[in-house]
Amino acid sequence: MRSTRRAKVRCSPSRWQAPLRFVRESDLDVGMLAGRWTLLDRTGEPLLAECERRGVSVLAAAPFNSGLLSRSARAGDTHFNYEAPDPRLPPESSPTWPATTAPSCRTSPSPSPCSTRRRGDRHRSVPAGAREVRGAVAVHPRRRGRVAGGSEDRRRSAVSTVSSITVSDIRFPTSRELDGSDAMNPDPDYSAAYVRLACDDDTEGDGFVFTIGRGNEVVVTALQAVESLLVGRPVGTPHDLAETARALLHDSQLRWLGPEKGVMHMAIGAVLNALWDRQSRAAGVPLWEYLAFLSPEELVDQVDFRYLSDALDREQALDILRAAEPTRRERAEHLRSAGYPAYTTSPGWLGYSDEKMVRLAREAVADGYTQIKLKVGADAEDDARRMKLAREAVGPNIRIAIDANQRWDVEDAVGAVHLLAPWDPYWIEEPTSPDDVLAHAAIRRRVAPVKVATGEHAQNRVVFKQLLQAKAIDVLQLDAARVAGVNENIAILLLAHRFGVPVCPHAGGVGLCELVQHLSMFDYVSVSRSMDDRVVEFVDHLHQHFVEPAVVRDGRYVTPTAPGFSARMHDASRERFAYPGGAAWA
Repeated sequence: MRSTRRAKVRCSPSRWQAPLRFVRESDLDVGMLAGRWTLLDRTGEPLLAECERRGVSVLAAAPFNSGLLSRSARAGDTHFNYEAPDPRLPPESSPTWPATTAPSCRTSPSPSPCSTRRRGDRHRSVPAGAREVRGAVAVHPRRRGRVAGGSEDRRRSAVSTVSSITVSDIRFPTSRELDGSDAMNPDPDYSAAYVRLACDDDTEGDGFVFTIGRGNEVVVTALQAVESLLVGRPVGTPHDLAETARALLHDSQLRWLGPEKGVMHMAIGAVLNALWDRQSRAAGVPLWEYLAFLSPEELVDQVDFRYLSDALDREQALDILRAAEPTRRERAEHLRSAGYPAYTTSPGWLGYSDEKMVRLAREAVADGYTQIKLKVGADAEDDARRMKLAREAVGPNIRIAIDANQRWDVEDAVGAVHLLAPWDPYWIEEPTSPDDVLAHAAIRRRVAPVKVATGEHAQNRVVFKQLLQAKAIDVLQLDAARVAGVNENIAILLLAHRFGVPVCPHAGGVGLCELVQHLSMFDYVSVSRSMDDRVVEFVDHLHQHFVEPAVVRDGRYVTPTAPGFSARMHDASRERFAYPGGAAWA
């Protein structure tokens, strides 16, 4: 029979994600949460929940009781003392160790005597001989001795400032096979205006704007225009990211180019996404998880409520997030085991032959998808023929969505949907101009029960607010790279929940599947609390170019576990598909 394994776990307002990861991967019997913020800022809640789920007895969860572990230990117990670097101290002031080796553990067959140290006006009991590092995270490493959660660099997020940005023009020649083709965009070359941020603590973050070829160089220039406002800014905490978003979005000269829409807005969104990628990488957790376990106050601080208060104010947003807070851990665990529902557009590109469309539709059903999507809008007779073939291929129980990509006026849209009604379309996506809220509302009234979906080209949170207020949509399709990044998408998710409209993100583009999966998973855990009638688009193109590609299995996204926003491309892909000098364009 082994001895009891105990550990002291210290958490602070922005540094609890790594201890949570350690507890999941460790083999403890008894744990203690310590640190002055454990109760004051609710940061101990996820750790307490994980301990309860794994049957780890919690000795205490109160500030200033760091000696309780030693005082309550019994003979034969095994103790572990491990201290990570203090994120608020310069590197030379913090203990360090090689990233590939375990920190030293002290084990003893009996309790250690306690000593008392003064910090400010308070006395705390600590195990004798243990070094106290202010703000440190004390954890028990995995039994195999590896440092769960990663290296020292992941922990010093609180002192990070941006030191440089690198921007690339990356284009993939998808028009050669007509991948991505639709009625409005017959020959797209899926492209990314790609940005990598470097910080002074050697952390990095990646983001991009999705385009379809020509004009990608315009977005590259817009990204470069942001550099002078970004370099030197602190970006190590959620508060820093909120302040950075406001500084970029409210810069009067750049704002004039929108305001808050168009190329400049998308470029700022890519930068903010890169910062969130860096933040969650530094914390050692995937972005969905990082966001899901921020406090409601930290999340709401990311939202710009200007122009929203007639539909959603700060207190209403806090109410939504607080309602989800007590049961976040159960949903997160379900997400890790079950994944998130997906649908596929891969069979439905307009340039594909009937034979290819039918074959891919049947394969999608065999792969576990319960919904596919077809592009429509070029020719009514072709649309009817393809819709009939698709329905015959997949049977009556598979949903078929249709997407016109803004092709029609109101009367054309209504007539086209009625023409296709015999084959039971589930929704009509982007039937008309993405800016025409009233036209969407009119179409929705006249094509019911077919649902109306839109959002991939909605320029900002204000357009989404109006679509919801006007009851113009049944399905909200946010895009990770169209608006001002994670910050604005938090606002959009809160708006959707406020109005009771499900979110089914757009992901038809290079890297978009990788990004939007995190947003939907965060929505499930911390906002909507539901997967009902919610699916994330999956397009089976170009994932091999990403370090952590999106994976769909049995018709469901596999929940990401790697730290970050899944945004990083392989360096070899960035080099090969760089435009115009890359080998792919030679």
